Amino acid sequence: MSVATAEHKARAPRSVGCYVLTVSDTRTPDTDTSGRAIRELLEEHGHPVAGADIIRDEPAMVTARITSALRDDRVQAIITTGGTGITSRDGTFEAVDRLLEKRLDGFGELFRMLSYEAIGPAAMMSRATAGTVGRKAIFVLPGSEDAVRLAMTRLIVPELPHVLQQLGK
Repeated sequence: MSVATAEHKARAPRSVGCYVLTVSDTRTPDTDTSGRAIRELLEEHGHPVAGADIIRDEPAMVTARITSALRDDRVQAIITTGGTGITSRDGTFEAVDRLLEKRLDGFGELFRMLSYEAIGPAAMMSRATAGTVGRKAIFVLPGSEDAVRLAMTRLIVPELPHVLQQLGK
């Protein structure tokens, strides 16, 4: 790690308030293993979960729920799970993409690279993405618990405070 990166990370917030949104036509609080994994990993690393919901994969509903979370002062980052594939019902990518002011293309690229190592060429079908709205970050993850754990442990948790530190400039 470079000296500059180490200095940035040293000035990063210790905790980041997060909102977790599961987008699924079939998941319930009992079966939402991906949303539960996100919440547990955030809390294990000192990031409070300010809210969490499960909604159907209806782009207008997804956009409305994220817009509401963006207005919550406790929320600095939003993490969604589900709706990032290529089926006719997968609309989370479009619902979030229209909100983003800046895109973090490297997130999706890195996620697919790591996914390729785990699942092979099927990784190309993931439309995982990330970006920013104002001074808040949004991460859009697949619905698979394994994919969520990969993204959270290898990308989001290690870099979340640094992302927010940069957004605060």
